[in-house]
Amino acid sequence: MAATLVSYWRDSDNETKSHVNPEKVDPDALAHLQQLKSGKTMSLTVLNSAPEVAVKEAVETGVHLDPSLKEVTYNPTYETMFAPEFGPVNPYKSQQMAAPRNMLSGYAEPAHVNNFMFEQQRRTFSTFGYALDPSVDTTSQNSSNSYIGAVDEAEKKKGLTVFEVGPKKTDKRKKVQGGESNDIDNYLGPWAKYVDEKDGAKPSEEEQKELDEITAKRQKKGRNEEEAPAEEKTILHVKDAYDYQGRSYLHVPQDVGINLRTADIPDKCYLPKKQIHVCSGHTKGVSAIRLFPVSGHLLLSCSMDCKVKLWEVYNERRCIRTFIGHSKAVRDICFNNTGSQYMSAAYDRYLKLWDTETGQCISRFTNRKVPYCVKFNPDEDKQNLFVAGMSDKKIVQWDVRTGEVVQEYDRHLGAVNTITFVDENRRFVSTSDDKSLRVWEW
Repeated sequence: MAATLVSYWRDSDNETKSHVNPEKVDPDALAHLQQLKSGKTMSLTVLNSAPEVAVKEAVETGVHLDPSLKEVTYNPTYETMFAPEFGPVNPYKSQQMAAPRNMLSGYAEPAHVNNFMFEQQRRTFSTFGYALDPSVDTTSQNSSNSYIGAVDEAEKKKGLTVFEVGPKKTDKRKKVQGGESNDIDNYLGPWAKYVDEKDGAKPSEEEQKELDEITAKRQKKGRNEEEAPAEEKTILHVKDAYDYQGRSYLHVPQDVGINLRTADIPDKCYLPKKQIHVCSGHTKGVSAIRLFPVSGHLLLSCSMDCKVKLWEVYNERRCIRTFIGHSKAVRDICFNNTGSQYMSAAYDRYLKLWDTETGQCISRFTNRKVPYCVKFNPDEDKQNLFVAGMSDKKIVQWDVRTGEVVQEYDRHLGAVNTITFVDENRRFVSTSDDKSLRVWEW
């Protein structure tokens, strides 16, 4: 290596002979270029890796941190971390506005709070008016300063929370003196009664008087509830109830372009695509509508306004007659097979049989329960019988001719809502609020 350096120096020396005088070169400067002698060791100049360097204290060498930084990758000193901020300052900012903040209303830092402890303190404050102060270390501070709110109440209850059961003081009932044990007849011992204990189950005279007054009020109230049925009346809305041939509106029309007398199903049926007519007359919601049997040229509707109305389906689609006779909303209606009569069931606990042509109320039926549905037996020889689903979980069968109950079906666990006859009218199916369907033999 040394020989290479020497040859390099010689080559470079030849190039610079005209510029550098060899006699003026310091020999010490060329000492490192001389070839070491074999077999001998030579001491070289010691190299100081950390020499002393003069430092100017006036030069600023500190490291400044960006106040917006949230993490640092080294360990700065306390003075560096909490040194005041440098830079332009708004002189018009107040001390509160100049305070550091990361949101509009202040400085928010993430914190973890146990859900149970938070809910415990919140409920305690809502119930007792005090709670632990989260900014105070309860282990080192006075206990009176560790609460906020009703501090006196907290000291009185010793910081009891809503999830802790405090000591309860039970008032001991006084017993009658037991007497001396040597008095066999009068000694009571541990079997002595309490002072305020009452033996008899019969009420006193004052209590009996109060009970009689309450019973009388209930009986009087019950009598008021058993109101007489509302007066039945009807209103005819057309000019003449009969045409020039003496036929009433129950007569099936023959001038509507279709045969309404047959019960055969038409070859083609179509879904309704647009609204044809609106029947306006009821002032409240409509509960049920029923078409006239077979022909369907009349429509019967019942409503929450306690009225039943009969409408034309064809021609002028007028309201023909209004039946008034219920004091509460009408729940259900049902025609007999011929359509000459129909039954109405209302929330006034009455079922009423009406004459469709004259509007006269023929008879009334009730068992003091609310009827939810009513159906005539579809058989021709049983048109005098009808069944009604009641609010007392029963199905009651009445005879129109006698007005008496013929039979009751009572296996439902809730109010009966609908009745449907099946199997050639030998059976009927009922639905109820108990989420069940039951099949009954007629």
